[in-house]
Amino acid sequence: MSIWIALVVGLVGLAVAGLLAKFVLKQDEGTPKVREIAAAIKEGAMAFITREYTVMAIFVAAVTIILAFLPSLGWPVSVSFLFGALCSGLAGFIGMSIAVRANSRTTTAASHSLNQGLKLSFRAGSVMGMCVVGIGIIGLSIMYFAFGSDVDFIKILPGYGFGASSVAIFARVGGGIFTKAADTGADIVGKVEKGIPKMTPAMRQ
Repeated sequence: MSIWIALVVGLVGLAVAGLLAKFVLKQDEGTPKVREIAAAIKEGAMAFITREYTVMAIFVAAVTIILAFLPSLGWPVSVSFLFGALCSGLAGFIGMSIAVRANSRTTTAASHSLNQGLKLSFRAGSVMGMCVVGIGIIGLSIMYFAFGSDVDFIKILPGYGFGASSVAIFARVGGGIFTKAADTGADIVGKVEKGIPKMTPAMRQ
């Protein structure tokens, strides 16, 4: 009975995430200039996540094969690792997709009222949070339905967590490097091409 409750909670979380995403996407995207900048940000973010997920897929595939051939673990842990990685990757992709689309809308809302900008940015961020929790719980429920009666379910849980955490740390470290590279690139372009001194208010914008 409890596993069904967990599954329902996960589905409710995804439903809330869907409603929040729908609300965010209905908001005004702003002026043509704001849309142009947002489109450039979206293009860069999508190029980054495509490249990152390509490299990450190689790592996940290699670890999955290694876990499958370890006598002490075996294929159930290997499958749980792969499934955890897929769930985490899906949550990350959804979060990134909403985040890049919320940029222009939050900017436009904040130009009318700081309160509107805060509410919109909070709801956009909540989409990622709800997806992480919802997909995580649903993933665990599916793993229980798939393996609960055949193997010791507690033994395969670390595999699921390891897969999800591996993707999360890839996204965190890779995203940090990408963000810093973009920041440094903006500093160089502003200083060399526009003659803007580094770390001035104009450069920060």
